[in-house]
Amino acid sequence: MLDQNYYNPSTAIHPGVTLQEILDSLVMSQIELANRTDLTPKTINEIIQGKNPITPETAIKLANVFGISPNFWNNLQRNYEVQVIRLQEEQTLINESLHLKRFICYKELEKWNFFPKSSNTKDRVRNLLNFFGVSSLSLVSSVQQVAFRSTKQKNLSKESLAAWLRCGELRATQIETATFDEHKLTNSLEGLRELTNEKAESFADKIVEKCASCGVAVVFVPYFKNTYVCGATRWLNSEKAMVQLSLKGGRSDIFWFTFFHELGHLLKHGKKDQFIEFEKNKSTDFENKELEADKFASDILIPPEKYKPFKMARLFDDLTIKNFAKKMNVHVGIVAGRLAHDYNSPKAYKKFEHLREKIKFVEK
Repeated sequence: MLDQNYYNPSTAIHPGVTLQEILDSLVMSQIELANRTDLTPKTINEIIQGKNPITPETAIKLANVFGISPNFWNNLQRNYEVQVIRLQEEQTLINESLHLKRFICYKELEKWNFFPKSSNTKDRVRNLLNFFGVSSLSLVSSVQQVAFRSTKQKNLSKESLAAWLRCGELRATQIETATFDEHKLTNSLEGLRELTNEKAESFADKIVEKCASCGVAVVFVPYFKNTYVCGATRWLNSEKAMVQLSLKGGRSDIFWFTFFHELGHLLKHGKKDQFIEFEKNKSTDFENKELEADKFASDILIPPEKYKPFKMARLFDDLTIKNFAKKMNVHVGIVAGRLAHDYNSPKAYKKFEHLREKIKFVEK
């Protein structure tokens, strides 16, 4: 009879079934048992019907009547409750599996080791539930509301975007930062700007270190398919901010513009604001806060009082661009990218493409 507790049956057997079997074997009625235990006939009947549990007090009374240890009855009740929970979880996982097809990012999450690989459907559901920290995948939209707000991007996978943002949260919690210091971050801008001249394998760690000292966790999360995202900014709490970058575009000028754009949000906008930066289409109408962050990034990378006369001269051969970049102490790709952006034509982008360095981080 106890063997049923050591495997996973398809149903949970209430201890009342065992109680009835013992009564039958002893040819004892429920009323007689009630009299012997000082329990009401209704209580005995409801235990046998599976409507009431065997409490520790009832277990002692049954032990005295039948000469069976109270632990026997307590174990029956405990094992029954465990089986009920297990079966409920099994059904939950079956129901939740209907959501799986929407999470096209699953393989990407496996690739970047956010959870172990598995081909089992129930394991996959459990992995996603644990990853998002929710009891149902239907709750992801409410937990990651910013990812599910309307956007002009076509074919956007909101679940993938939510997963990308969650990756950033999890990585940011592993970065120790000082309390956010607006003044210190402002004073660090020039030093961060000078890093544009370094290779990605060198400046990545320096960005993280410098920003952490100002209360900002900078995280690099690989681009997820159908998210069209370049970066994001949010406050994890009142003392710690997060800047998340995807390296979408793969060009140094795009990376640095996005990075300083996100810092612009931190320095200019409220702690309740959350921002997601998508690939910018020519026809996109930006909100004022986005325009402010754009201007902040542009002016930090190339001071407007220096850039305006340079652009008006219209001498855009390689040597002139490189000399100007050197004078500004920024990577030449940033100047080339700015010119391509300002002239905004396929011809301009093609002309300056060879100066816009491609970057790729070594994922850790």
